[in-house]
Amino acid sequence: MNIILLEEHELGRSLPRRDKRTIHLLKVLHKKAGDTFEAGVLDGDIGTGKIEKINFDGSVFITFQKTMPPPPRLRLRMAVAFVRQIQMRRILRELSNMGVSAIDIIGTDLGEKSYRDTKLFTDGGSVSALIEGAIQARDTQTPPLSVYDSLDKWLEERPWEKSPANLSGLLAVSSRIPILLAMDNVRAEGSFFHLSQSSRPAVIAVGPERGWSDRERDLFEKAGFLRVSMGKRALRTETACVAASILAAEKIEEY
Repeated sequence: MNIILLEEHELGRSLPRRDKRTIHLLKVLHKKAGDTFEAGVLDGDIGTGKIEKINFDGSVFITFQKTMPPPPRLRLRMAVAFVRQIQMRRILRELSNMGVSAIDIIGTDLGEKSYRDTKLFTDGGSVSALIEGAIQARDTQTPPLSVYDSLDKWLEERPWEKSPANLSGLLAVSSRIPILLAMDNVRAEGSFFHLSQSSRPAVIAVGPERGWSDRERDLFEKAGFLRVSMGKRALRTETACVAASILAAEKIEEY
């Protein structure tokens, strides 16, 4: 853990002995009563935690002093096709680690329909993956996550024009219309590598490993998306997500 994240309701209380944060502090970092460590409040500030007391039952009483706000977010919204649960967990972790503003999961024509039956979004697994990514980045914020049955529904709702629950919307921080990009190495209209630097926010859609259907490509075109490639190779969805977010981080400004 690069930062110990606490929830608001945990302030002023002891962390249980078997809590993974307690284990990390005492067994991995070898912290003792009176020691300090880097900490933060989930969706709040970053600061310094202090172990005030190690209780008889092995729980630890921690205090927290805030010192700074969380790092700025990347003005990037990522839409990702459903993939296998183990891959989806890695994607959520890595995109959270990159600091994207929001993540949308979408059903697609060529994606495996059974992947939509995952319990990842209902059993707490998605939240855990997002928090894991934030901890790695020494961040306290996680991107809001939404799920859509189809690309059609996502394009119809255009969520990038609305404000997420716990972050300023992409358009709220910039009067500029966002760049709309769909990753496509089959019928690309241009290359991601050749896009110019921009102060505009971005919305990027990444499809399943079988790619987009021609019907979906037409939908993107009607919705104002530019189809761009990152080369001729067909990438795994999780690889394409990370590569696209890294390229976007080089081309657009943070909040």
